[in-house]
Amino acid sequence: MTHDLAPEAAVERLITLHAQATKSLKSCLERYFDTRVPPSRDERRGFCYPELRVSYVANGIQPRIARAFAKFQGPGVYSTTITHPDHFRRYLIDQLRYLVRDYGAVIEAHVSDQEIPYPYVLEQGDDLGRNGVTAAELALHFPAPKLALVGDEIADGTWHHEAGQDLPLSLFDAVRVDYSLKRLQHYTGTNWRNIQPWILLTNYHRYVDQFVKWSLEQLKQQSPYSVLYLPGGGRITRGMADEEAALIVGSSQWHRYQMPGYHLARGDGHGGVTLINIGVGPSNAKNITDHLAVLRPHCWLMVGHCGGLRQSQRIGDYVLAHGYLRQDRILDSLVPPEIPIPALAEVQVALQEAAARVTGERGDALKERLRTGTVVTNDDRNWELRWSQERRRINLSRAIAVDMESGTLAAQGYRLRVPYGTLLCVSDKPLHGEIKLPGAANAFYDRAVGEHLLIGLETIEQLRGNVGQLHSRKLRSFDEPPFR
Repeated sequence: MTHDLAPEAAVERLITLHAQATKSLKSCLERYFDTRVPPSRDERRGFCYPELRVSYVANGIQPRIARAFAKFQGPGVYSTTITHPDHFRRYLIDQLRYLVRDYGAVIEAHVSDQEIPYPYVLEQGDDLGRNGVTAAELALHFPAPKLALVGDEIADGTWHHEAGQDLPLSLFDAVRVDYSLKRLQHYTGTNWRNIQPWILLTNYHRYVDQFVKWSLEQLKQQSPYSVLYLPGGGRITRGMADEEAALIVGSSQWHRYQMPGYHLARGDGHGGVTLINIGVGPSNAKNITDHLAVLRPHCWLMVGHCGGLRQSQRIGDYVLAHGYLRQDRILDSLVPPEIPIPALAEVQVALQEAAARVTGERGDALKERLRTGTVVTNDDRNWELRWSQERRRINLSRAIAVDMESGTLAAQGYRLRVPYGTLLCVSDKPLHGEIKLPGAANAFYDRAVGEHLLIGLETIEQLRGNVGQLHSRKLRSFDEPPFR
């Protein structure tokens, strides 16, 4: 065990321990594929995640910190297992520096007792089936995923501290993170390492077309962006010929993935932008954000379409959600509907300012196109067929729009401590005879999608310089783990 490390040294130690463990596990897997010789008991001891422990001894009055994260709730020993510390290096160092500076925390790094499941060291999983080796056979000799040990008890507030047990240092331990990293790769069709900390989520592929077009323009200009990653492994870099870039875009196998992801990375270390087409419905919305949350992104924003509920709205108007009537039902046991999901001031201001800059409209002119209010998120796309039953509840909520994802994404941001926001575009008015017909819908999409996406991108630029304030105390409970 290594004691009292500086933050940088602690993270380097974690990187070394993780590299040793994964190398040992991969080596024994390779040997088994070739010879069927299983790992020895001593070798299996080397298949464990590194553990990070941070101790805080209060000397006098506990510091009063206005920051929302990197805070101790009280003295004690806090710990968590860590995976891929090389990828999370900057995040880990940032959190530890605050704890050392403000609390005099003591840092330790050592090998844990938590084994690394063997699938998490196989990059693609292509080795399964090699030489007739099955997953069931490997599970007899190597650590396998055990879902009983993967959960969100800390994030959901169902974790109970027992005397003598370390307190949690982070929301997610290593095995929960690895579980989600594999799922992200499966659903988005891209390497999880390419996912950027600023995330746009949409429910229409037309936004993807606009995002790719905008990204290619950025790569041709003097912008901070350097590379665009596409589903299926495609990669477009700055300076690439237009013909070659078009060929890579055209050959992208995005349709093979349930929620294809597109990642525009920056070369200056400040984090680029990811766009994921999550499809339709609250189940998809919960699914993808369960996994994105382990990357601790700075923000996710919903930019999609909605049905306008007010007579005064027009097709193409915007809805800036400041509240949600959650009828998605998928999170009812985790975040009951009576729990308010607060609007985050920093995000709301950035969304409105971005809308003004992109549209060129302010004051009354902007108010004519952008309305702030409550959004109904429903789990039934054909809710209109129940309008006689829904009418009173929607009236009481004063809702101005209806969709199928926004309330879920906001509740997930609240639940998993990721800043969130919603800007929707009115694509139909089902209560006023303006339903979504193919011809009218296509004309609307061609006109509105590009501007809407630009507002989302401009919002990210507004938020980029205010990261410290963005991670709001509104998202933190009274017994939070120290790490953001």
